Amino acid sequence: MSSAPQYTANGATDHPALNKLLARLTEFSEESREAARQFPLHIPPALATRLLNEPDQSPLLRQFIPSAEELHVVPGYSTDPLNESAAQPMPGLIAKYPGRVLLKVTPHCAVHCRFCFRRHARNDPLPKRLHDFEPAFEAIAADDSIREVILSGGDPLTLSNRRLQNLITRLSAIDHLTRLRIHTRIPVLQPRRVTPTLIRALTGSRLTCIMVIHVNHAAEIDKSARQALDGLVDAGIPLLNQSVLLRGVNDDVETLAELCTALIDSRVMPYYLHMLDPVAGAAHFEVDDTVALQLVGALRARLPGYAVPRLVREVPGMPFKLDIPNRNQNEMFGFS
Repeated sequence: MSSAPQYTANGATDHPALNKLLARLTEFSEESREAARQFPLHIPPALATRLLNEPDQSPLLRQFIPSAEELHVVPGYSTDPLNESAAQPMPGLIAKYPGRVLLKVTPHCAVHCRFCFRRHARNDPLPKRLHDFEPAFEAIAADDSIREVILSGGDPLTLSNRRLQNLITRLSAIDHLTRLRIHTRIPVLQPRRVTPTLIRALTGSRLTCIMVIHVNHAAEIDKSARQALDGLVDAGIPLLNQSVLLRGVNDDVETLAELCTALIDSRVMPYYLHMLDPVAGAAHFEVDDTVALQLVGALRARLPGYAVPRLVREVPGMPFKLDIPNRNQNEMFGFS
């Protein structure tokens, strides 16, 4: 499957919904158009059709439409906020955590999220053919402590079924691997991609396949998305969700509770609620730690424990994600 073309504020397409969305961009300021030039608008036609009916300040539109705020230079925000370049022994392979590694199998995504922590890494050199990944495969095979490989990118489901199948077949030949994890936004934002052929590719090897989707707002899960998620779960693929806490998108308890409930009802387990990674161009999405803790505390008061995600932050150099501690609550119950 080829990735969707890019659309900028000065471009046009042969899809009416995308053209109408682009027309809205032309009403934005020159700064917004400059943000679109630096990090292009990139949206599947089906999602563009949905966004046409959204008001200007909607949580869905805010995630995907360029903003003048992206041009603000904020201290502490960088182009490589997680210092992934230091954890990349070779192109495409990232080794940050014990027992698992991440393969960046494509630079392409179905949609450009304006808060993406890899928004400045789209042009990084990555292996293109299966043979080009051989040094990474050999490094994985040489370390029998590695049990799990995470396919990321970009979005691995922008690959064709054949390329995905070939990658999985090669990984399953490494004896000590037991799990394959897929990180993707596609089942919700481009649900037609989830076909029986794709599901067979994901489940046809000896590796246990786990999928982590990324949903930030309940409105993302429409009927088509629920059908795609049902197909994956019915095929035996466990589904987890990771969200990013974003100002103006999901930074209130009602929105988060609705999101968590929608996920559980779609048989997806809320997994992580990430604090924003400090990537240049995304500072306007930041939510304060104190507010984040209050929100998660309110979620715990109204939802069953399994429906409440862990509030975490990724810190460069740490061998795991850090839970954001509620110090006041810990002190209340006598924990240090």
